[in-house]
Amino acid sequence: MREPADRLSRIIGYRFTDPSLLEQALTHRSAGPVNNERQEFLGDAILGFIVADALYRRFPDASEGDLSRLRARLVKKESLARLARDLGLGDFLHLGAGELRSGGQSRDSILADALEALFAAIYLDGGYGATRETVLRLFRPSLESLPANAREKDPKTRLQEWLQSRRLPLPDYRIEQVSGRQHEQLFIVECRVDGLGLSSRGRGGSRRKAEQDAAENLLQAIRQGGHESG
Repeated sequence: MREPADRLSRIIGYRFTDPSLLEQALTHRSAGPVNNERQEFLGDAILGFIVADALYRRFPDASEGDLSRLRARLVKKESLARLARDLGLGDFLHLGAGELRSGGQSRDSILADALEALFAAIYLDGGYGATRETVLRLFRPSLESLPANAREKDPKTRLQEWLQSRRLPLPDYRIEQVSGRQHEQLFIVECRVDGLGLSSRGRGGSRRKAEQDAAENLLQAIRQGGHESG
């Protein structure tokens, strides 16, 4: 483990005093009873606080709603998985045979959970200061790409205006799945734009939130596909 640990430490800019914490953070539950589920729980809370604190300081005039929306944008599963891929985190994960065969090392949920577990491992090893420094360094590009006034239009509005400006058909939103109990429901929505041949999925605790998430993911796909300048 020493060589991979050293390589990952160089990538994230943090060296562990106790490498076993890193080992656990990189171990999926499919690989054994000692895994990263508890660290993922802790890391989710730590990451949420660090990002919330950074946004609070960065946008002193932003409303609670604006700050909540920006935090959700930065720490949602897809965003964390994207960062994990940029770090090559999937190459360091320990997965069970079944997950390996099914490509678990590239699955959004596994990558996002491992990244949160990694932040918890840094916290347990080096304390809050080291964790904050690492998180802010890794999230700097995402933080700097946020709108200057934190009051950009919501994703559905931005997507609609982008399409209208190019005389493209408006997006079609369709509920794919609703699960959970009545007060704890999870909506999964597909957003499709036939004029672009693109679609995306979003999730949320309400249909509206799931549609906003799907629209944000489609805007990201548009940016990655080089459509924005067209």
